[in-house]
Amino acid sequence: MKISARNTLKSTVKQVILGAVNAEVILELAPGVEVTAIITKESAESLGLAEGTSAYAVIKSSDVMVAID
Repeated sequence: MKISARNTLKSTVKQVILGAVNAEVILELAPGVEVTAIITKESAESLGLAEGTSAYAVIKSSDVMVAID
């Protein structure tokens, strides 16, 4: 895989929730560490996303904010 985004996080698909148009994809980066993405239903089906499959969370952003409690 070649991609210009620098933030690619290898993960495992924990859950895919298909809607009429979109899909909510929950990716597990490590035990208890999850990222949720909303993508089109067509993309989720085309990628063959299913629980337990490997995937990458690709984050492309010009800003990253840091916060504390």
